[in-house]
Amino acid sequence: MKMKIGVLAIQGDFAMHQKMLNRLGVENITVRNPGQLQKCDGLIMPGGESTTFIRLLKEINLYKAISDFGKNHCIFGTCAGLITLSSRVVNSNMETMNLIDIEVIRNAYGRQIDSFIDEIKINLDSQKSVFEGVFIRAPKISEVGKGVIPLAYHKDDVVMVENKNVLVATFHPELTEDTRIHEYFLKKVQNLK
Repeated sequence: MKMKIGVLAIQGDFAMHQKMLNRLGVENITVRNPGQLQKCDGLIMPGGESTTFIRLLKEINLYKAISDFGKNHCIFGTCAGLITLSSRVVNSNMETMNLIDIEVIRNAYGRQIDSFIDEIKINLDSQKSVFEGVFIRAPKISEVGKGVIPLAYHKDDVVMVENKNVLVATFHPELTEDTRIHEYFLKKVQNLK
């Protein structure tokens, strides 16, 4: 697949997302300013601390740039990336980008010490299987809006969803050896090009 994927590199484990893209042979660049973003066909927004994340994005003029980018390009957000892209945060009054109609709860499972790894059920391209879910101070999707499709579950909780342009996960697929979710995102980017 010939494309260039940006990985937002202001916080979180962006290097692990790049490592995953490198394994898949996909050209990628770190994104720290609007000029770099404009060179990309898709964007990955990693985890981090969501309030700091949003503040930093505004300071470096990427908040509006990413909001605009997400209207015509694909974005994959994990953890804090998911929170930033959501429409509402139940337990905070933070401003979000409203690029995917979901309501989320920050740090829903507790503190860092309560982080865990467990099997999740995924459904990608009508193929049902299991995936190793790495949850680190993870948010929870409390409500899924119109036009949003659930793609993965941990027990009864929806943990990954998509709309036309945006894919978000409450867990960290970049911290596994499994490339399927990143491959799925790359297909979304390709189909939108």
